[in-house]
Amino acid sequence: MLLIAAAVPTAAVAWIGVTGWLARSELLAVQHDLNALRASVATAEAGPHSTAAIAAGPSAESPQERLLRSAAAHASRAHHLTTGPAWYTAAQLPFLGGPLQNVRGTAQAADNLAGDVLPPLVRAVPRLTAGAHAGGIPRALTELESQAPAVEQAAHVAAKVRDDARRLPHSTWLPAADRAREQLAQQLDRLVPQMRDVAVAARVVPSMLGAHGPRHYFLSFQNTAEARGTGGLPGAFAVLKADRGLLSFEHFGNDRELDGIPADVNLGAEFSDQYGNNEPASVWENSNLSPHFPYAARIWTAVWHKHTGRRLDGAFAIDPATLGLLLRATGPARMSDGTAITADNAVDLTERTSYAKYDDVTSRKAFFVEAARAAAEQLMKAADDPHLLPALLRAVHDVQREGRLQVWSAHPDEQRQLESRPFGGALPEGPGPFAGLVVNNAAGTKLDYYLDRSLVWAPGACTNTGRSVTVTVTLTNRAPASGLPYYVTQRVDAPPYRTRPGDNRLMVSYYAGKGAHLTRATLDGHPVELIPGVERGHPVYTLDLELPRQSSRTLVLHLREPEADRAPTILRQALVTPLRAVVKPAGPCSY
Repeated sequence: MLLIAAAVPTAAVAWIGVTGWLARSELLAVQHDLNALRASVATAEAGPHSTAAIAAGPSAESPQERLLRSAAAHASRAHHLTTGPAWYTAAQLPFLGGPLQNVRGTAQAADNLAGDVLPPLVRAVPRLTAGAHAGGIPRALTELESQAPAVEQAAHVAAKVRDDARRLPHSTWLPAADRAREQLAQQLDRLVPQMRDVAVAARVVPSMLGAHGPRHYFLSFQNTAEARGTGGLPGAFAVLKADRGLLSFEHFGNDRELDGIPADVNLGAEFSDQYGNNEPASVWENSNLSPHFPYAARIWTAVWHKHTGRRLDGAFAIDPATLGLLLRATGPARMSDGTAITADNAVDLTERTSYAKYDDVTSRKAFFVEAARAAAEQLMKAADDPHLLPALLRAVHDVQREGRLQVWSAHPDEQRQLESRPFGGALPEGPGPFAGLVVNNAAGTKLDYYLDRSLVWAPGACTNTGRSVTVTVTLTNRAPASGLPYYVTQRVDAPPYRTRPGDNRLMVSYYAGKGAHLTRATLDGHPVELIPGVERGHPVYTLDLELPRQSSRTLVLHLREPEADRAPTILRQALVTPLRAVVKPAGPCSY
């Protein structure tokens, strides 16, 4: 009997060792299948409308479905191998059980992802074929809409899996298990927001693309060489029609057409207090000073209604970097004079070269409209080509990941969905740590092409009301001392002090978390007073900053944040050069 009792732990250890090795093999197979699935979705036709599926019959299984079924089977076996009394008991052991908890958690997460999360995600991206033509897009919209409930449920499951993974041990005696947990956590941190994006898209995209009747939208091409809260100056624009997924442009114009037309829109007392002196509802170039995109969208559509008598269903905003990313998928666009707009030159051509090429404003604005028209026509051709559509959809994903696509709907049900995701361009209203650096060009120059921005968020000591936080903002003007056209460097603000060509002026605003307050601030090491304000519940601190050419200036803000025990949400204003943000770790405060 004693020999039997002594043998039981040995057998349990052996069982865990063997099943653990087998589970590892199954998880590696899952990874292999998912990598193949990712490559297959990126490069091949898929779904019930693909050429291969049509040839094989309605019940044929697509390559993506086979890979997903294989991954789910391997994940299920890995989960099964790491369950049972031996694994459960061993995982509860102090110190020794940590790695086993991570292995069990990883296997369970893989099972949930492959079995419950990924299937509706794959089905939610129906593919068009070379022979689909006009009937394909409406059918795809119908399929996408039908998958919305399943995708929403999958997004909830993914969030639960992420929460479970976060509760696994972070540091055990087995580094390999810790690395596996960390890799899983990173993948889930990327997957969960993507799942929520797809869930919202499945809900709103079909109707927004005219599945239930034609829609019309204002499309703004923002010029990020002159910074505004939502990105750049609203210059060229178009009116876009969507009818059963088929897109067409009904009008192209520029800011001169709309400047001075007042918008009949009430954005509230808080908006008026923050921006009223700049008359954003009647001065077109000031219409998007706020980083909250719905404000700009409501102004733009109201101006269009005042101008034409036609109501629009929403608004979109993109910029030259957006065109570059999309043209990388579709191939170059060509203007009437033969100029090619490519993925590599879209930003430089529209925000630097064009200013040297055209001396007068009228010709330059006409060039911007022509460039927008040429790029838009190329994108419309790609949207009608089933072979290019997968690459175009991936490019759209890259655009929204960089925050360069902003969408607003005039339909309340759709807008509520859009505001919950980054591509809605909404300044979030919820509590929690927040860090937003927003710059608006106050000089009338086109020098923000040469602007670099960095932000460092550093938590400090805990207090009985929250935590001290130090935010360091560095702005650099790389404009050359000579060689730039006058239109790029001209100072429309006419400052009372002496300036040189290339010197810039910015309104620099920092958005803190709800309930935060500024204790002091310095500019280049010297005390400075900032203008306080509030927008959508966020304290806002603004500085009128002269930024000479070939120089950097550093603004340091010392704040008290009521909630700063985790990393802040970062507002990333999309300009020519992306924001460099560093968030230093914040441990929990015990109150």
